[in-house]
Amino acid sequence: MKSYRKELWFNVPGRRGLINITPQVDECLRESGIQEGLCLVNAMNITASIFINDDERGLHQDFETWLEWLAPHAPTDKYLHNRTMEDNADAHLKRTIMGREVVVAISAGKLDFGTWEQIFYFEFDGQRNKHVLVKIIGE
Repeated sequence: MKSYRKELWFNVPGRRGLINITPQVDECLRESGIQEGLCLVNAMNITASIFINDDERGLHQDFETWLEWLAPHAPTDKYLHNRTMEDNADAHLKRTIMGREVVVAISAGKLDFGTWEQIFYFEFDGQRNKHVLVKIIGE
């Protein structure tokens, strides 16, 4: 069995941002040479998420609206976590809702997606460098 590891780095200029990272993960798979196996994609920061869904702008705005309704950023003083000199408690909650990682099967050297599926990085507390781990195992 072979193993491949790569870190993808992002710096979202705003507080929040959504990036389709499927092309970068596809490139990792090509670099790995693995034809059959599993691909883990993991947000390595507690205020960002990785998830799979459709690459449709209206849906992305729906995620943004829904998450802000569930865990609004302001007022920041309503969160106990923010008493630690932080202002990102909402980002931690949003990450918990959207998830930490995805695992995608690899078949015949390709990510084995369902219809319309793509991999997304969702940043909830941006404006600094953060990374995503891509770990691929198989043959």
